[in-house]
Amino acid sequence: MANLKEIRNRITSVSSTMQITSAMKMVSAAKLKKAQDAITAMRPYAEKLTELLQNLSSTLDGDIGGAFTTQREVKRVLIVAITSNRGLAGAFNSNIIKEARNLSENVYAGKQVDFITIGKKGNDAIRKSNTVVSNHNAIFDNLTFDNVAEIAEELIHLFVTGKFDKIVLVYNQFKNAATQIVQAEQFLPLAPVVSDKPASSGDYIFEPSKEEIVLTLIPKSLKTQLYKAIRDSFASEHGARMTAMHKATDNATELRDQLKLTYNKARQAAITNEILEIVGGAEALKG
Repeated sequence: MANLKEIRNRITSVSSTMQITSAMKMVSAAKLKKAQDAITAMRPYAEKLTELLQNLSSTLDGDIGGAFTTQREVKRVLIVAITSNRGLAGAFNSNIIKEARNLSENVYAGKQVDFITIGKKGNDAIRKSNTVVSNHNAIFDNLTFDNVAEIAEELIHLFVTGKFDKIVLVYNQFKNAATQIVQAEQFLPLAPVVSDKPASSGDYIFEPSKEEIVLTLIPKSLKTQLYKAIRDSFASEHGARMTAMHKATDNATELRDQLKLTYNKARQAAITNEILEIVGGAEALKG
């Protein structure tokens, strides 16, 4: 009977776990809808801003990007690792940490590589073996463009002042609830503009000049790029957690059913043994 009690305790424990994972799945599903709508609505704006910047830049002679496009010998690299503050999201965080370490140890081997972390999970893992310049775990408490713009300004300052020669964003790009694509995206310096589309040949009057417009758009574009990356990561987090909790709930359901079957078999065997003992005792009395 002690064995039956142990199985009953396990069934109760698994059932409780199943209720928790099911609730977490529903919460993540609700948050995912809002996060998905936000990144879906933002992508056309970000793409159009990039297209506008490319269109203007392609009609200008020389390097008008100034400090933003300065190509220096890469000696110091800054990696911005975007993870989440919470776990239970499958391989969401570990994939980013793995890619960040791969960049540090292989792609940029022999160079000074430091980190800025956005998200507690990435900060906790990376700071053990690498230098973390700063971390911004609280950004997800109030994820707005203005708050992200402050981080982008910090990155721009670190590059323009020459403290780092290259800045790379590492984040999960949202594709759908079950799929997140790890991206290692160059933030600074700005890559040379390459476009298959011909520059606009319309006769436009620019006020102020094209140069001033481009130099105004570059910081705006960088802030938008970082905001889009964080928004992508935020939506990916909820998608990954919803998928992970769905799988956990299914596994818990399967385990509970197996335990119930084991319990019923053990209980039936115990009852059969008791019946055999009673019948055996009755036969002994007759004898």
